[in-house]
Amino acid sequence: MNRLSADDLIYGYINGIFPMADSDGTLYWYSPDPRAVIPLETYRPSRSLRPILNKGTFEIRLNANFEQVMRYCAEPRYSGDSTWISDEIIEAYVELHQLGLAHSVETYIDGRLVGGLYGVALGAAFFGESMFYLAPNASKVAFHYLIEILRRQHFELLDTQFINDNVRRFGALEIPRTEYMKILKRVIQKKARFSEPVLEHLFRNHAE
Repeated sequence: MNRLSADDLIYGYINGIFPMADSDGTLYWYSPDPRAVIPLETYRPSRSLRPILNKGTFEIRLNANFEQVMRYCAEPRYSGDSTWISDEIIEAYVELHQLGLAHSVETYIDGRLVGGLYGVALGAAFFGESMFYLAPNASKVAFHYLIEILRRQHFELLDTQFINDNVRRFGALEIPRTEYMKILKRVIQKKARFSEPVLEHLFRNHAE
């Protein structure tokens, strides 16, 4: 059987499906019903996060260490935990990253990667995949800047796939798969760019 490729991922996302690996590495494709999404217009940083954002506790970088972000995301969260991010999945997403379609938002302290997230941008849709943190609030800050970038670049859909407590705290809600597919087909035809100049503009605004 052929290994997962960037083309497979593109085809999957366009058609509302995405891969996850079982504990033995076997890949399965999923299309949840209902589907979890985060409305871009309703997100607001929590009160506890605002001072951290204002202090500039973390340095933010885009796409500086994409593969390492994925490898941190793939690590078990606790003893006995398994991961759905296999080496095959990492290789395919790195290939997609090299094509300019998969991106990471990364947080650093003293030059050390301490948090981040990654996902896929197609059209005006961003498909969030996973996040990690090695320092308190590191992933929350990465998510905050993800939202700011998506808003400024006129993205219209932030897909988070499954609902859980982690995404619910960012405002995630569930919609029927039929509704999700209608939105996806519309926004995938639009143009939006996930780019670093936007990040520089955000930092200038914080400094002013």
